[in-house]
Amino acid sequence: MKYYFNLQIVSTPSNSYFGKVILFIIASTTCFLALKAVLPNRLFPEQVAATENILVDSMMISAINDTLETVENDPVLEPDSVHVEGVNIDESLDPSIEVDGYQNLERFYAKLHKLEKDKTGTVRIGYFGDSMNDGDFIVQDIRSEFQENYGGRGVGFVAISSLSALSRGSISHQYSKNWTVQSFLKVKKPTRPFGIDGQVFFAKDPSQTYWVKYKAQSQKHSTDLNNPELFYGRSHNEHAYISVKANKDSVLNKSLTPNNLLNTLSLTSYDVKSLQVDFHKTDSIPIYGFNFDDGKGVHVDNFSMRGNSGLPLSILNPGLMNAFDKVLNYDLIILQYGANVLGYGSLNYNWYEKSMTTVIANLRQCFPNADILIISTADKASKIDQTMQTDPAVVPLANAQRNYARKTGCGYISLYNLMGGNGSMVKWVDEHKMANKDYTHFNMAGSRKIAKLLYGEINKGYAKYKTK
Repeated sequence: MKYYFNLQIVSTPSNSYFGKVILFIIASTTCFLALKAVLPNRLFPEQVAATENILVDSMMISAINDTLETVENDPVLEPDSVHVEGVNIDESLDPSIEVDGYQNLERFYAKLHKLEKDKTGTVRIGYFGDSMNDGDFIVQDIRSEFQENYGGRGVGFVAISSLSALSRGSISHQYSKNWTVQSFLKVKKPTRPFGIDGQVFFAKDPSQTYWVKYKAQSQKHSTDLNNPELFYGRSHNEHAYISVKANKDSVLNKSLTPNNLLNTLSLTSYDVKSLQVDFHKTDSIPIYGFNFDDGKGVHVDNFSMRGNSGLPLSILNPGLMNAFDKVLNYDLIILQYGANVLGYGSLNYNWYEKSMTTVIANLRQCFPNADILIISTADKASKIDQTMQTDPAVVPLANAQRNYARKTGCGYISLYNLMGGNGSMVKWVDEHKMANKDYTHFNMAGSRKIAKLLYGEINKGYAKYKTK
């Protein structure tokens, strides 16, 4: 449908500028009324959607869209407590670990105390997060703090590929671009169960070579690739093998035997500086990643992923996670989420509180011997009345996180309070230069500071535990 308008303004001595403006307004109004019939009812959709350039987990989008129209009018939803055999939950306790919540981490602290006292055994931590921990930020410094005080070497578990591989300083990580990746951020029913980091990888074309390269960096306690070990899943494929090149040594071929739900393969009997692994004829075998640790002291695995709200952890397969846990033996699971949950138009986070109780229930099945620590959202600043200030959603979200920590028997650290509370992100950006201009993410210096603050809170809980 086309509309043509022919408006002529004849210039005469009696014409004024005011008259021209009036004629322009009339013409614009006429044009708008004519086009209104063909314009959509709304130029911008109400629902949240992910794009190819913005990675947001599909479960959070679904949860938001399901509750967007009703949550503000609903009565307060009280999440059910998550009761698990062998875990006593006292809902009256303050979940802050320097207050009462340290009691929710007693199994972890007991293992840490045994390690400190006897100098034997290991303690392992799985750190799940979002873009705050991208490139191993915060996690690498918490890892260094633990290993400095309790021993242990190595970066722990590393996936086949990562969006943050180029920015990670604790290990150099390269990989071929032909890997097929399924992530729990976008897929609910994978071809094979997701690995412990929420991903599963396939080398689907037998005619191609798929490869990964790792190289140790200068980060303290991670200057070697310690005891490299491959993790892969089950398949009927009897012809798969890998080629391993450690340091500058000759290439060694190793067969894969994918008989179990989870299989491990030691690649060398010694620590190395660099490692390249080529995968051959592994088309139907789920590949999960590599582990690098010396088997002593404390090890901290970073399972962070951009765009993650935490909700996809509810679909990790307990059977496969039990198999990972049998090999790696987790004592503490840390959840640090919030950046991707803020800013969707509602200050009611009952939907998130309730959904995360489901996540905790699943994690307790996946890692039955591990305690769980919740780290709240950090402060985030938005422009309000032309001034950068704490986003109104920050405190309601932090309160929701505190609530589900209390009602599920988890420890809790308020990162929002720890960094200074209301208005603190503006100070971290403008005064301290320790956060980025998005007023959401910490830079390298800020990440180190946050790591020290979080480690200090964990130590406060440990000190209370030892006074018993």
